[in-house]
Amino acid sequence: MNYSETHVSNVETTKSRPDLKFVEKADEILETGGTLQLLWWSWKNGALIPGFTDYTTQETSATAVRLFETRVMPGLLQTAEYAAALESGNVVRGKTTQEQADTRVAFLLKRQRILAKTPPVAVFAIMDEAALRRPIGGPAVMARQLKHLEELAKRPKTALQVAPDALGEANPLYYPLTLLTMPNRSMLGYTETQQRGYLERDGATVAEWANDYDHLQIEALPRAASLAMIRKLRKDFEHA
Repeated sequence: MNYSETHVSNVETTKSRPDLKFVEKADEILETGGTLQLLWWSWKNGALIPGFTDYTTQETSATAVRLFETRVMPGLLQTAEYAAALESGNVVRGKTTQEQADTRVAFLLKRQRILAKTPPVAVFAIMDEAALRRPIGGPAVMARQLKHLEELAKRPKTALQVAPDALGEANPLYYPLTLLTMPNRSMLGYTETQQRGYLERDGATVAEWANDYDHLQIEALPRAASLAMIRKLRKDFEHA
């Protein structure tokens, strides 16, 4: 690591606080896939809701991620400007400081590096139609966000679907949900409220969540139709 044994020992025993450069090098040497950096960002800034880092430390190792978010784009699929616009609302409402908002966006962008892993992580995302129409940041930001989705759809092992508003009560999910498939083929679930996040390891509970997700995949628009809707809405925003 090119750090002295004394310095490493002091970090391990919490006598010294590591800087980001130290953590990045530790990630490289220990081959943790960026997990230590995610933990460092959470510890350094305290801008994340309780329970969320329990999830993100697992996310870095996942071989497949299944996403469903209500009213907004799933975080892993957000552009930086969309994420910043979304956080700006919390700043205006006084729920977070600008520094905390900037930290959350930076943290999100670091998480998105899992999309560049080799071999590629399988990503299955279902998005509410409302999330595609909700003008976060204004028409220009939304147009670029939707264009980003079109580009992501070209990735290997990636499937994007839209859950249309017309589903009504046929939509089995009314809460955000992420399912992680781990290297040992076990599955973890994650959901959250505005106050905290919940990483679920109980097999029976996760299986029930996965069943709801599977039903939503069946009810959602097929991939081609979903991409056609995304493209149409992107053009609408471009001409707004």
